[in-house]
Amino acid sequence: MSDAAARDLDDVREIRARHPEVVAEAAARRRRRPLLGDSGRLLLVAADHPARGALGVRAQHTAMADRVGLLTRLRTALARPGVDGVLATADVLEDLLLLGDLEGKVVVASMNRGGLQGAAFELDDRFTGYDVPSIVAAGFDGGKMLTRIDLADPGTVRTLEACGRAVTELAAARLMAMVEPFWSHRDADGRVRTVLDADAVVRSVTVAAGLGGTSAHTWLKLPVVEDMARVMAATTLPTLLLGGDPSAAPAETFATWDRALALPGVRGLVVGRALLFPPDGDVAAAVDAAAALVRGAS
Repeated sequence: MSDAAARDLDDVREIRARHPEVVAEAAARRRRRPLLGDSGRLLLVAADHPARGALGVRAQHTAMADRVGLLTRLRTALARPGVDGVLATADVLEDLLLLGDLEGKVVVASMNRGGLQGAAFELDDRFTGYDVPSIVAAGFDGGKMLTRIDLADPGTVRTLEACGRAVTELAAARLMAMVEPFWSHRDADGRVRTVLDADAVVRSVTVAAGLGGTSAHTWLKLPVVEDMARVMAATTLPTLLLGGDPSAAPAETFATWDRALALPGVRGLVVGRALLFPPDGDVAAAVDAAAALVRGAS
C-alpha cells in the first residue's frame, strides 16, 4: 500500500471517530449515474462476504479479514475502466464513500447477512444489513438479498417472507431488487450445501421471480451451471452472473462466464473473490479481463 493510500485510510479512521456525520454528507453529494449505460451491461464487484462470516478464498481461510487489504483491492477494481460499481454492506460502502471511490458508480446495498456461515440458524437469513429506508437515504441504487431455499429448514419461509417484502418496498422506491436464490440442503455433517445443477437453479429462479407484489424492478443474481441456456429460458428477468468460490483455474472460469454472457437475458457479472483475490495477485488484470468479457457480449 502506498503512503498516500495509508494516509487516506488514516483519514477515514479519524472521520469515523470524530465526525461520523460526514458519512451522510458524503452520500448526499455523491455523483450518481443511470443503472444501465449505453451498453446495457453491468460489471459489479461484490464485497459483502465478510458480514456473513465468510472470509475464505481458496485455501486462505481468512483472506477477506484484512480490511485494509480488502479496501485496497476494491479501490483498484473500482478504478479500472468498465467497472460499473459495487455490492457491499454498510461498513465497506461507507469506507469507499469516504475515500471518494463511489463517485459515478452503481451502488447496491447488501440487506440480509444474518445467516452466518456455519451457524445452526444459517438458513434463517434475517435482514441485519440495509433496509429500504436506509438505501433510499444513502442515495444508493438497489438492494441485494440472499435467498437460500431448503425445504427441510423452517428458516427458509422466514427468509422468503422478508425477501418478498423487500422486493415490494424496493420496487415502490423504484430501485433494483437483486435476488440471489439457491436451492440448498444440509449434508450429513449439518453444513449447508448449494445444489448447482440446472434443475435446482431453474427451481430457485421460479421461486425468486415470484417474490413480492411486483417484479418490475427485480433482477436475478445466478450461479453459472451446466445447461445455463435452460436456466435463462426459465425467466424474463434481467440477470447478472455471480462468480462464486474461485476454485477453478481462472482461464476455465472466464471461459464459462464468456459462454453464459452470450445468453438472452444475461446483463453482466457480479463477482467478488475471483477478481479481488486472483491466484497471481494481479487484481487489475483480472478485472480488465472480466470487463472485456462483459463489454464484448453487448
